Amino acid sequence: MEKFNINTEELIGIVKTFGLEILLAIITLIVGLWIIKVIVRGIKAGMEKNNVDPTLRPFLISILSILLKIMLIISVISMVGVDMVSFVALIAAAGLAVGMALSGTLQNFAGGAMIIMFKPFKVGDFIDAQGYMGIVKEIQIFNTILKTPDNKTIIIPNGGLSTSAMTNYSTEPQRRVDFVFGIGYSDDIDKARNVIEGLINDDKRILKNPEAFIAVSELADSSVNFVVRVWGDADDYWGIHFDMIENVKKAFDKKGISIPFPQTDVHVYQEK
Repeated sequence: MEKFNINTEELIGIVKTFGLEILLAIITLIVGLWIIKVIVRGIKAGMEKNNVDPTLRPFLISILSILLKIMLIISVISMVGVDMVSFVALIAAAGLAVGMALSGTLQNFAGGAMIIMFKPFKVGDFIDAQGYMGIVKEIQIFNTILKTPDNKTIIIPNGGLSTSAMTNYSTEPQRRVDFVFGIGYSDDIDKARNVIEGLINDDKRILKNPEAFIAVSELADSSVNFVVRVWGDADDYWGIHFDMIENVKKAFDKKGISIPFPQTDVHVYQEK
């Protein structure tokens, strides 16, 4: 009975000693996470106030948040009496194993760093990459977020994005819009050319320099094809594209110029 009392007292002493340390560690962890959240929020507001590049903001904030949380966790572990030398060695060994298992993730991290460093695109650019087209909404540590024209969210890993071909439609302030318009072989080529030129001159979005290009490009099976190339601001690309097609159709109809379409003649022979 006396032995049992001694063990109970020892147990109470252990609980008092380590229980208080664990309680303090938990409180430190909760308060520390709250402080980190406040710090990150303040830095984010400061970046917005100082007009820091929107491309850098989420990347830097994510790295800062991760580093602060790692430092907090190490501090909390040291509070409960864990030997930090042994702990760091254990973490290093585990980190090596995890790094080998997550080589793709590390590649995505390196890809994100390369994108931030060399800036092949930035937030707000319209790009075509990895089979997807959309506006860059955010460049994170491991992924880049795109928003497609039909409002879908696409998440692309940075590893492949940084090492594969990509088209950035927002790099240049101006873009060329290409068209092909066909007329019938019996229609007047000069008349059709004048109609197209008039529509180009009436559209204020189409630039005068570089000049518009209009030429007969092909004598096709059922049509004489014009190739038309005009220049406009990048933001006006799709407006010029859709309006020009509609206006050419209406103008050709008004001027009596035909737009051929494929036809098939079927001849039926009756054998006697």
